[in-house]
Amino acid sequence: MASMMDRIKDYLRSPKGHEHMGKAKTMAKDPRHQRKLRELVDRWRTRKTHH
Repeated sequence: MASMMDRIKDYLRSPKGHEHMGKAKTMAKDPRHQRKLRELVDRWRTRKTHH
């Protein structure tokens, strides 16, 4: 049975995987998405230090 990483690699090499990677890269360049991600990471970091 293929491991989870093998299945992910196979998907990313597929045409659908390439399409989704392109969309993700485009979204990652958007400042609004960058701000949302930064806020999420900041919340995650502060939560970890308080517990």
